[in-house]
Amino acid sequence: MPMILVAQVSDTHFDLGARNAQRVQRVMEFFAGLRHKPDAILVTGDITDSGKAEQYAEAKLAFDTEIPVYALPGNHDDRAGFRTALLGEPASDAPINRSHRIGDLTLALLDSSVPGEPGGRLAEETYRWLSGVLDAAPPAKPILLALHHPPAHLYSPIVDGISLADPQRLADLVAGDDRIVAVLTGHAHSAATTTFGGRPLLVGPSTASVLSGEWELDLPDHVMDYAPDPTISLHVIGDDHRLTTHFRTVPMGGRIGVQPA
Repeated sequence: MPMILVAQVSDTHFDLGARNAQRVQRVMEFFAGLRHKPDAILVTGDITDSGKAEQYAEAKLAFDTEIPVYALPGNHDDRAGFRTALLGEPASDAPINRSHRIGDLTLALLDSSVPGEPGGRLAEETYRWLSGVLDAAPPAKPILLALHHPPAHLYSPIVDGISLADPQRLADLVAGDDRIVAVLTGHAHSAATTTFGGRPLLVGPSTASVLSGEWELDLPDHVMDYAPDPTISLHVIGDDHRLTTHFRTVPMGGRIGVQPA
């Protein structure tokens, strides 16, 4: 199997302001300029800041690229608006679950959002859908699961209280299928790694801001940091089905190829 490169972007929070849109534009330019372009761009939720139609229109324009873009909703999103603007489907409040095949890789996007709530949960409908995806996926070929809400404790005082409910059910599913190479999430506004169901759990950083951890948070101060440049994840699946992930800061000012004096 040739190398598969999946770029992950998360928590873009399009809000009709210039700042967040410009940061995503810079990230998309970075992807387009890579010698080996990503086979797909995964956006793990909170596409918009408040689920407004105009914000989705802004996102749709930003995601108009030659590289396939696969997005899933987060707690700041609106399922009906997400469907009509980004998927071209009729409005509906049902979970937005989709799967995509990238070479030998199956990418399963799970909707962990709960309308009107900041925390996450996977509905029975989603588990039934996922069971069908796993049954249809090729034997001995890699699978990536993606959702918005992390199913693990991250030592993030803000996020840990609004993470995925009942994570053990998903952990048992992950542990029981050797084809699942990792679980990808967003929501935490911080790059983080741990294990879940015996597999890597990789939390993608936000392009918009960085959320403080337990070691630095001091309510009501030091909650969010808007100074850092946008950060993204690059997930590589090799011919041995091993997953390697690089977290990369995308400088707003461009690349400097010579060490400054």
